[in-house]
Amino acid sequence: MDLDVFVAAHRAEWERLDALIRRRGRLTGAEAEELVRLYQRVATQLSQLQSSAPDPALASRLTTLVARARSAVVGSRRATWRDALLFFTVRFPAACYRTRHWWVPTALLFTAVVAALGWWIADDPQVRASIAAPDELREMTRPGGAYESYYSSSPAAAFSAQVWTNNAQVAGMSLAFGALLGLPVLWVLLQNAVNLAAGLGLMASADRLDVFLGLILPHGLLELTAVFVAAGVGLRLGWTVIDPGPRRRTTALAQEGRAALGMAVGLAAVLLVAGAIEGFVTPSGLPTWARIAIGVAAEVAFLLYVFVVGRRAVAAGETGDVAAADRPVEAPVAA
Repeated sequence: MDLDVFVAAHRAEWERLDALIRRRGRLTGAEAEELVRLYQRVATQLSQLQSSAPDPALASRLTTLVARARSAVVGSRRATWRDALLFFTVRFPAACYRTRHWWVPTALLFTAVVAALGWWIADDPQVRASIAAPDELREMTRPGGAYESYYSSSPAAAFSAQVWTNNAQVAGMSLAFGALLGLPVLWVLLQNAVNLAAGLGLMASADRLDVFLGLILPHGLLELTAVFVAAGVGLRLGWTVIDPGPRRRTTALAQEGRAALGMAVGLAAVLLVAGAIEGFVTPSGLPTWARIAIGVAAEVAFLLYVFVVGRRAVAAGETGDVAAADRPVEAPVAA
């Protein structure tokens, strides 16, 4: 495509569309029809430009013009409580279900790595000695030591907020770093696996594995599942960079990226529940079985939410992307 010829051929249409958008007062019937017609033409021209002769400056100008024209044609739309309800009952569970082939294997592999590392630490004194001095290890694993006192080190509400913020950052990093071929996501997962395995192995070596599991399982099941979902989505986004499938790479990244941003909001809500459990249930005086039962119930509820509600939404055609009216206009263009 000759860019200068393209601009010369369509500049008059762009200027006319801009003039109609800026027109004060009501348009006549003929002007409204012209606005719609020009909006459709310029949207097609934008697609042609992006696919054949990408020019950042011109593409940015036309993108802004098309967005303003779409707003003039369909009107602006404000987010409502109905949008939030639709997100949490349809789009978010659908997005989680669509990415299950990424985060379920991630969860299984993570669990296997933690179990192997934990067994290694518990079985090998030299490995434990490389972590900390014997006196420090005894202080961490004794009754009332660091592993137990951690969950009651702050008031429950403040502790829950702190935990939620930290976990939301981990999930957000996994989602954001996915575009970098997913490699940083693997590093985040490895760090979390090593930290969890260290606690598992050290408490097991002190014959206090039951105490450790009683502390980690109530909140850890749901918390780690949210991290796995975020990591799986990040890895999927990274793979989209490598293999976008039949879509253009920019289109594929835009679609998956919008879904990932939406999932960040949904996972923040899931992690808020996990943080509340960690702040109020984990350090509570409830029997161990009752605390674990609460954690298992929260985990089962989330899995049913994904694999029942999400599966139905996907079967109905939902992808987890934003509403069609909020997506950029894309027109089919011959290669």
